[in-house]
Amino acid sequence: MPMTTEKEEAKASFATPIPHVAEPDWSTVSRIPIRECDESLMPLGLAPLPIKVFPVYAKQGVPGAIDECYVKETTYRRLLEVARALPDGMGLVVLDGWRPWRVQQYLFDTLYESLRAHRSELSEAELTTRTREFVSVPSRSQQAPSPHLTGGAVDVTLCDADGILLDMGTLFDEAVRESHTDALECLEAPTERQLAARDNRRLLYNAMIAQGFTNLPSEWWHYDLGDQLWAYHRGQAAACYGPAELETVENRWRRQL
Repeated sequence: MPMTTEKEEAKASFATPIPHVAEPDWSTVSRIPIRECDESLMPLGLAPLPIKVFPVYAKQGVPGAIDECYVKETTYRRLLEVARALPDGMGLVVLDGWRPWRVQQYLFDTLYESLRAHRSELSEAELTTRTREFVSVPSRSQQAPSPHLTGGAVDVTLCDADGILLDMGTLFDEAVRESHTDALECLEAPTERQLAARDNRRLLYNAMIAQGFTNLPSEWWHYDLGDQLWAYHRGQAAACYGPAELETVENRWRRQL
């Protein structure tokens, strides 16, 4: 009987269906203690292929967005391992990592106002819940920062050898039910395109999970490592990453002087 190669085993594991995971209880998430591991933010623009970096909010002109994707060092190294494990001809595309608070506030407010304009029957509490499904509440709290303010949260997708983004069933940041990570697993009569998108999601999900990341169930693109959301989904007693800031000349001079 022929031996199964490592690549064949990896390909089979990438096809594993995405399990249903309940939405996080944010009040529980925010109470998880943070034991800061004091890692630096690393620019993913320096990472070797097959990682590609496309800082989408800067490209879209979002106020305060930066033209680079920064993540904590362990997150950086794990993303490299994800990219190296992908099938030949595929690359990992990082769309966002560490996010300035101003950008988090802009995204939350923009989605909140869009929902209010189209769903006038929703109460303030319901609007906040619907917004929070796709954008975390902006927080710079040392005890409960927004995931993207830690450098542990990343938004990712896949591309082919030519850099063309693979079809994932919905666009990045599309605030619809179909963007939930397992949404394409539940279709009774999927089309060929939906099946292909489902398989792409499975590939991304399984490759990321294999390297210790966790996924936000409402967003096929969002993954966490080391932050409170990661600790919540992994059942960890504490998170490793609290709120982070980019190293600047001004900050360095203030410490030195």
